[in-house]
Amino acid sequence: MATITRNDLAMKLRDKFGFTAAQSGKLIDLIFDEICESLINGEDVKFAGFGTFKILDKSARVARNPKTGESAIVSARRVATFRPCSEFRARVSKK
Repeated sequence: MATITRNDLAMKLRDKFGFTAAQSGKLIDLIFDEICESLINGEDVKFAGFGTFKILDKSARVARNPKTGESAIVSARRVATFRPCSEFRARVSKK
């Protein structure tokens, strides 16, 4: 099972649209930077036919270490989530 990297995406852009490696790399970085900035600012990022990225605010809670059974406090934090749309789920499930 392979992993797709930023470089792989950049090379696909280069091959498909004729960008240079540097241009396609900058384009990928720009897209990811915009997604991150939007999430940091509390905005959802929606891609039609793909899904939605959101930030969730999780409150502090008491958790338990499963190995020792000892309680620990998990601090409040923000987490990024992704919810695929139904079209995306349908395409993936066909494979």
